[in-house]
Amino acid sequence: MHHRDPSSRELLAPQGWRTAASCGPNGGNCVEVNLSTPGRVGVRDSKGLTGDVVLDFNTAAWTGFLAATRSGRFDRG
Repeated sequence: MHHRDPSSRELLAPQGWRTAASCGPNGGNCVEVNLSTPGRVGVRDSKGLTGDVVLDFNTAAWTGFLAATRSGRFDRG
């Protein structure tokens, strides 16, 4: 993962951003994910729609993050 520099933002299609349905109509405290570029996953805060801060994951890192999240690794407890 790395913080995306402004010159590489165009690699993600502007219409490719998706938010989970559980976020509700106002966006809430959610993130948006962009899967429009093969091998890359963009992630941004749903409140920062200008895309100024976008995290860039490769597919393997994103898959690992999702697996860890689903297993409860990041749960508070």
